[in-house]
Amino acid sequence: MPAGDVGAERHALQASLWVSAASAAGALILGVLSGTRIIVFDGAYMGIGLVLTAISLKASSASAAGPTRRFPFGRDALTPLVVLIQGLAVAGTLLVAAGDAVVVIRDGGSPVSAATIAIYGAATAAVGFGVAAWMRRAEPDSDLVVAEIAQWRAGAILSVMMLLGAGVALVLQGLGLNDVALYVDPVLVLLACLILAYIPLGLIRTGLNELLEGAPSTELDAAITQAIQGVRAEYGLQEPLIRSGKVGRKLYVEVDFVVSGSEWNVGEEDAVRRAVVTSLEPLGLDVWAYVALTAAPELFE
Repeated sequence: MPAGDVGAERHALQASLWVSAASAAGALILGVLSGTRIIVFDGAYMGIGLVLTAISLKASSASAAGPTRRFPFGRDALTPLVVLIQGLAVAGTLLVAAGDAVVVIRDGGSPVSAATIAIYGAATAAVGFGVAAWMRRAEPDSDLVVAEIAQWRAGAILSVMMLLGAGVALVLQGLGLNDVALYVDPVLVLLACLILAYIPLGLIRTGLNELLEGAPSTELDAAITQAIQGVRAEYGLQEPLIRSGKVGRKLYVEVDFVVSGSEWNVGEEDAVRRAVVTSLEPLGLDVWAYVALTAAPELFE
């Protein structure tokens, strides 16, 4: 990872850490004092995000340190590992919150202050969408930052749900349906859990795919193929066998060309290798490329 990218990634994560800390503390205090479960849930969600952001910062530093004697290929696998942990933690939070909401509904609901929820929801939605937009501009290519953005967007969506629910509660209370309004708080939590379910599922899928050395995204795979096809056309080579995988910011690419051995010398082979590496540089990743020219296609297997 280029030094500038490391700095931008760490700056974005540190800013997220401080905003998360302030938001989580405020939400938990307000939620406990007002007895509003949806606000307590939001504070707990941000608190977990706070811990995960701190882990992301550690992972960012370790990955940026590069290869060491103990880890000769670097520690880029920490990035998908942290993304996976984030997904599991968010999923656990949603399951616990949903279970608590079901218990509250079974017990007859709970009273809430619709005005408190409305003000809190409007404020935190603005903060969530604002931080997510800023982080997207600050460092759009970092997997750790993208995971952090997903958490902020999820929190902002939850806040919008609070705002809408507060409006429903105010209408019900205005119509004299106070008994029905008792269920607004737990129902809001359940709806929020259902709406946010896609967030941990996406994080878990992404983290597992990279840890298991799965194929990169469709967009990245297409970009790799296009770059290598340009080299193939330039040197008049046959269709190659391409294998690729992404772990954090590290991109592994293996390209095998079948050639007539008598027509190529070592210098020409090196030129093809350099051309492949150069063609992949615009992807903005740490490219580890292996390029082979062989007259024995059975060696590909």
